Amino acid sequence: MSGEMQPQPQPQPQTQTLSLLKRGGRFRKRHLWWGCLVGVIPLALFVSITGSNAWMPTLFSGTPPKHLTHTIERKSLEVTITEQGTVQSSDNTEIKCRVRGFSTVTYIIDAGTDVKEGDVLVQLDTKRVEDAISKHTTESHTARATLEGSIANLNECLLAEDAYFEGEYKTRLQSLQSQLKVARTNLETAEMHLEKARSMFNQGFVTLLEVESNEFTVTRAKLELEVVETNLSVLEKYTRNMRLETIRGSLAAAKSKKEADESGLAMDEGRRDRAMKELALCVIKATKPGLVIYPSSAAWKDTPDVTVGAGVRRDQTLLLMPDLSKMQVKVGIHESIIARVHVGMEANVTLANGVLKGKVTSVASVARPAGWWTGNVVKYDVIVDVPPLEDLKPGMTAEVDLLLATYEDALVIPVASVTQGDDGCFCWVKSGDRYVKKPILLGDGNDIFLVVEQGLVAGDEVALSPQAIVNEQGLESSDLGLDTAVSSEAGDRDKEYSDEIPGVNKNE
Repeated sequence: MSGEMQPQPQPQPQTQTLSLLKRGGRFRKRHLWWGCLVGVIPLALFVSITGSNAWMPTLFSGTPPKHLTHTIERKSLEVTITEQGTVQSSDNTEIKCRVRGFSTVTYIIDAGTDVKEGDVLVQLDTKRVEDAISKHTTESHTARATLEGSIANLNECLLAEDAYFEGEYKTRLQSLQSQLKVARTNLETAEMHLEKARSMFNQGFVTLLEVESNEFTVTRAKLELEVVETNLSVLEKYTRNMRLETIRGSLAAAKSKKEADESGLAMDEGRRDRAMKELALCVIKATKPGLVIYPSSAAWKDTPDVTVGAGVRRDQTLLLMPDLSKMQVKVGIHESIIARVHVGMEANVTLANGVLKGKVTSVASVARPAGWWTGNVVKYDVIVDVPPLEDLKPGMTAEVDLLLATYEDALVIPVASVTQGDDGCFCWVKSGDRYVKKPILLGDGNDIFLVVEQGLVAGDEVALSPQAIVNEQGLESSDLGLDTAVSSEAGDRDKEYSDEIPGVNKNE
């Protein structure tokens, strides 16, 4: 029905398995798929296929076999992944730069050195710090002189109010009060003289002009008294208050200026003191005995990030002092396999000086950065804890084997016998004196064998050299799922290896 949703095609198991083998597994052998298609398998592969030595006389007789075959059988199959990892400590004491800004390294101890407490590990260039000390010292001296001036001004302002009340104000008040008494006395005298002049005028002893003169004197005395009273009132109500506000404003400003100058001095002295401490931090010494190593550099670099002449920043890790009693192996697992790796999985860790049993303790949830330096391969970091081992050092190379799955009594086929075309996976099965192309459904597997889910039965003989079958039966290289050039090259390699492979069947 046209209106119904059509089911989406599901990926075939064999496609998934072979894709897995292409990308990783002991899958880390990235060129394995070419060998799988053309039969280029290491000597150990064929040793594991069969223990039969029936064909050995033919091999050494000088008559090479025409075809190599394998008899399908049931057996136990382990699916493992092998990756190269690096030994490291799970507990590292970080030696960091504590100098602000950027500094230049003038000396750094060699990695792998066993140091004692107090040994010099790193020295940084001190010129920038010394210049800072000189600058901040000068600034602190200037700030202190400014502060002393502010303190003197504040003290002056603190005395100003008392000085005003005890000096200027008191003097002015007393002066006006004296003037007031005088003015009142003058007014009283003038009024008395006026009264006397009027009496004598009425008696005819003085003229009217004298009376008017006395009246003018009284008027003037009243005016002088009013001026003095006004001045006294202005002094009490306005002048005093205005002067007090001015004095108190100057005092507040002086206090603020003193506080600001104190803060400025503290800042300048703090900068100077920090610079002097940083001068001491330019020489980094070991706080405990132990082994010293460099931090891991970027993946694309061949040298450590911290070397003589390198610029370092504050809080940058310069060195590590690992705890050798707590060791682990960090290994990168391809993105196609990481889903099958879990915490608690046991691992075999092969080192130059022995084999250790380890356990997966951490699986990264975020992949390593991929770029041109990694071939754009995406990997996830997996941590494997290992027991202490004498002479186990950080930076050592370790080979980590992880058992992904075990299949009991599984029908298996060599990877070399399997090819993949547009219509799926298939192999060449011996039928009489010919070989028949037979589709197969594959399950899980490793780089040697694959589990056969459909298409074969125990006892079937499959060709280990599909290219030879195609050439013999006059088929096109497209039936092999390879281009002609690659197939021809692979066929040559099969012929080269045929005289070295024990334990396989052959047809004349």
